[in-house]
Amino acid sequence: MDRRAILGGIAVATAIGATQDAAAQQGGKTYVLVHGAYGGGWIWRDVAAGLRRMGHAVITPTQTGLGDRSHLMARQITVETHIQDVANAIEAEELRDIILVGHSYGGMAVTGVADRMTDRIRHIVYLDALIPENGDTAFTILPAGMADQRRQVAREQGGGVSLPVPGPEAFPIPAGPAKDWFLRRLRPHPIGTYESPVRLGKPAGAGLPVTYVSYTNPALASIEPSRQRARAKPGWTFRELPVPHDVEIPMPETVVELLAGIG
Repeated sequence: MDRRAILGGIAVATAIGATQDAAAQQGGKTYVLVHGAYGGGWIWRDVAAGLRRMGHAVITPTQTGLGDRSHLMARQITVETHIQDVANAIEAEELRDIILVGHSYGGMAVTGVADRMTDRIRHIVYLDALIPENGDTAFTILPAGMADQRRQVAREQGGGVSLPVPGPEAFPIPAGPAKDWFLRRLRPHPIGTYESPVRLGKPAGAGLPVTYVSYTNPALASIEPSRQRARAKPGWTFRELPVPHDVEIPMPETVVELLAGIG
């Protein structure tokens, strides 16, 4: 690796660590925001900016095969890859006392990371997200029949390697420049992450404080089994918001306010 790249990486990690320290000294919090299927760390642009303006530290890792890492797309990418992506970002930047946030498919990685790095996490927030238990795959916790439909589309349009990006109608947010920006950046999602099981040593949530936020306008069918699982979890806080599944795009201030209020 080029020496300048190494020094640049060290500088970035040092800057992020310093930002977390400064935020903590000012009463700020540290957020790790994990995106969902087809997305990338970019999806949190406006949410992250809003939280930083409030004095909080924020990182937004991109999972392998997506966003600016879409060139790494491969059949071998699994949910374990995505768990490691997030865990390695936390480890490399020496973060602690984290509010760990997962949106949609991002709940898979968040659950795995919380299981392994429990002592570093202050609170888990699932934003209309999937919740796996030990041995679950993303496909097994979708509503009946949905996994077969997605596998067929992956075979016919994704070469058996990826889930193609759905059409605009699959993302019920208002038409306009924000949605156009969102749709331009979506990329196919590695199907191996939906087929591979999450391995957990503890029940989902790892005994930590958990807030689950269900988005209900409209309620995305693929998330319903996980919503029901969250409702049944003793000790979890369950909330509903009348917003669309990808609310962080048209109304980032709603997500900023929600996350800033998490202890």
